[in-house]
Amino acid sequence: MITVDYKDKRPIYVQLVDNISTMALSGELKPFEQLPSVRQLAVSMGINPNTIARAYGELERKGVIYSVAGKGSFISNDLSVFAEEKVKKVEEKLRVGINEAKNSGVSKERLIVIVGEEYDRD
Repeated sequence: MITVDYKDKRPIYVQLVDNISTMALSGELKPFEQLPSVRQLAVSMGINPNTIARAYGELERKGVIYSVAGKGSFISNDLSVFAEEKVKKVEEKLRVGINEAKNSGVSKERLIVIVGEEYDRD
């Protein structure tokens, strides 16, 4: 289910992009699955249609969805480029965190334990 959190400080369109991207990468939204139309999603969520259109445009630019004129928007069957982009962002965040841990005196062994515990947590 596509959702937004009104307490989140990120713009709604960014939340929609992140939410739909995550759902596509996790398989919750299947390749070639049709998304609700801009109008349908706007009405069901009580969000301005321009916000939905902006999110869909960004998703299409990133290769998460594709649009067919007169038919709608669909989940892409090849998310490899987008998935690689997400991995690179995670790697960069990890580098920053690892450097911060090193500068704070956290040992490599302790850091490995922390990462393992966090990875295994639900």
